[in-house]
Amino acid sequence: MLCALLLTATATALGGAGQAAAATPAAPAPIGRIIPAPASVRPGGAPYEITAHTRIHVQRDSAEARRIGDGLAAVLRPATGYALPVTPTAGAGPDAGGIRLLLGDGDRALGAEGYRLSVTGRSVTISAREGAGLFHGVQSLRQLLPARVERGSRQAGPWTVPGGTLVDAPRFAHRGAMLDVARHFFTVDRVKRYIDQLALYKINRLHLHLSDDQGWRIAIDSWPRLAAYGGSTQVGGGPGGFYTKDDYREIVRHAESRYVTVVPEIDMPGHTNAALASYARLNCDGVARPLYTGTDVGFSSLCVPKPDTYAFVDDVIGELAALTPGPYLHIGGDEAHSTAPADYTAFMDRAQAAVARHGKTVIGWHQLAGARPARGALLQYWGYDRTGDAERARVTAAVRAGSGLILSPADRAYLDMKYTKDTPLGLDWAGLVEVRRSYDWDPGRYLEGVPEEAVAGVEAPLWTETISTGAQLEYMAFPRLAGIAELGWSPRATHDWEAYRLRLAAQGPRWDALGIAYYRSPQVPWPAESAGHGAGG
Repeated sequence: MLCALLLTATATALGGAGQAAAATPAAPAPIGRIIPAPASVRPGGAPYEITAHTRIHVQRDSAEARRIGDGLAAVLRPATGYALPVTPTAGAGPDAGGIRLLLGDGDRALGAEGYRLSVTGRSVTISAREGAGLFHGVQSLRQLLPARVERGSRQAGPWTVPGGTLVDAPRFAHRGAMLDVARHFFTVDRVKRYIDQLALYKINRLHLHLSDDQGWRIAIDSWPRLAAYGGSTQVGGGPGGFYTKDDYREIVRHAESRYVTVVPEIDMPGHTNAALASYARLNCDGVARPLYTGTDVGFSSLCVPKPDTYAFVDDVIGELAALTPGPYLHIGGDEAHSTAPADYTAFMDRAQAAVARHGKTVIGWHQLAGARPARGALLQYWGYDRTGDAERARVTAAVRAGSGLILSPADRAYLDMKYTKDTPLGLDWAGLVEVRRSYDWDPGRYLEGVPEEAVAGVEAPLWTETISTGAQLEYMAFPRLAGIAELGWSPRATHDWEAYRLRLAAQGPRWDALGIAYYRSPQVPWPAESAGHGAGG
């Protein structure tokens, strides 16, 4: 039923890209025309129009609902010009009209992140069991309004929400995006902007790759040269940078307010040249390595036999765990070509024990399967079509033994892969990844021998060897990020490229309104007035 509804959608823009309003306002798009596709759609009934008289009603006894309501009002006020007062009411009953945000929905099927959104001529009601679900429902409401509602200045209405009901909950618990801030450094504000973009599409994990050969990006009090010296450069020799502990806390707070969990990564035992350059005693020969600004991989390794190595690991993990309220800590483990296999296993045993000692759950790249994954560890798979059978078999065996799996296949989910051979940014070692290829795969059936229930979810990594500006980041992330978000959230039954490309096309004017640079893929029937952007800014 839902697929049929989505297939009937047209590619008409939700709102103008450069004008306040069309001469004749278009009818609202069908209620199911959002990304990610909802689990259940029942269209019909009268639409609701937001006017100067609309109020946002929240439960009087819920500070969380009030905060979400204030966030919705902050989005809608600039473009509509309306006051949209957020009004605490006793239960925000149906006679209140307006926009109603309700926590405590009794439907267990909604889980922690699901929501119910119902639109009639009198009201818009979003209900959820928990705050994350209420927040996700608000993001769906944003997409049901004309795209120009995202603009920061007064626009002409009307502000009409299509009638009907959505009942929605995610397919997978882990829906992530990784940002590599080690190869090129990105400021706190830039990271916060990315979090806002992730949250609009119900992505709930931000994996920060905080260390690599080219830079160390988080202050560690017990090892201060890691950031002060190891963070002083980046690919190509730029100035680099690092996050103070207060910077990192600000990122975490911003993410939490959008129901996004920050997953910090310290990659080891390889990808560690910035640390080896900062402290001579981390090297087996006691000689500090020079700082590195190239893009080769696999040449660095912590000194596995040295006690200093494990003091370093415990201090770094301990300080980072104390800063991170989320349950996960990523220890990398990929491309450790300069670490002997026996040393790799011995090191990962001790690194995983340190993570557990500091109260976190281990995530590692899928090479951890070649060692001894800790009980409950998550493996992040980045293999691709040419990955050998033996490597896949190790991952499958680890999953059968109890490890969870996050899927980030490089030739599907890596946002730094070129779209085409002419893409001016990115790499192509895993192949060219156009929008359809990024979207058209099933996480539940991706690895033979791995059942869907063993898959924690999906994640879209963005490595930054060739990416140094916010516009470049957005150009490589969009539109592919929206497709990975849908694979993580939406039921398999909704998965249909022809329907998806029409819903994706309708996002173009919204991205224009939000000032998001994006790639105008020829595979998508973008509205004529949507702009897109080049990759150089």
